[in-house]
This record gives sequence, C-alpha cells and structure tokens, in this order.
Amino acid sequence: MITTILPFSALSAIQLYDILRLRSEVFVVEQNCIFLDMDDKDQIAMHLMIYENDDLVAYTRLYNEGQYYEEASIGRVVVSPRHRHKKLGHFLMKESIEAILKLYNVNKIRIGAQCYLLKFYQSHGFSVDSEMYLEDGIEHVEMIRS
Repeated sequence: MITTILPFSALSAIQLYDILRLRSEVFVVEQNCIFLDMDDKDQIAMHLMIYENDDLVAYTRLYNEGQYYEEASIGRVVVSPRHRHKKLGHFLMKESIEAILKLYNVNKIRIGAQCYLLKFYQSHGFSVDSEMYLEDGIEHVEMIRS
C-alpha cells in the first residue's frame, strides 16, 4: 500500500475522480444520504490517499488550524467497502494523525464524527466534545484529540 498526501492543486484528474467516486459510493449511496459532497473545502485541504495497486482503498482530507475548525482537523474519513475486511480504518487514522503532526506541527485535532463510530475514534485518542447533532440526517458529535 502506498500513502500519498497532496494539495488539491496537485491532484491528477484520475486521483480526483477516485476520491469523488469513493466518497460518493460510501457517503451518498451506501449511507443513503443525499447531500452535496463537493462543498468547496477540498480546495484548501490536503488529501491523504492510500492506494493498493491502482485502487484507492482509503482516504481523508486534512486541515490546518483555522481552516475548518479552530483546531486542525481530519474529515471525509472513508475506507472502500471492498477493502474493509483488511481493517484499514485504523491504518488510515494513524497515517492521518501523523500527517497532521508533520504538516502542521500541532497536536490538537477536532473531528465531526458519526455517532456509530465513537468507539473507533476513541481508540485513536479522541473524546466527545459536543452534544449530538444531525448533519444530513445522520447523528454526529464533535470529538477532540489533544
């Protein structure tokens, strides 16, 4: 597996297509949630992609302090359904946290987490930092890692 981190302007057309396809496959189709995934925040994010051969198997977008939240942030955390049996979510979060530390030299990271994934994010050092809220009809909470 190869991890690549690029700004939006450096993404190839194929990489951008792979990202948007994977996000649509999971966040729109699998979760049956009609929402506009292209939210004009991709342009300021760093894009962490994990490829196995030519297949995008996992992805996140990363933000510095003040770009999304006051703290640095990891968003659009997604693993391809065809590769979930490999437990790549843990590898993806480890890579994303390390990338935030290297890129932005900060320790505090805030995320907006779907509630059904609380234990997963807690296993990576995140703790709940808000009341539950609905985003696109899905229960979320903000979580913080210091």
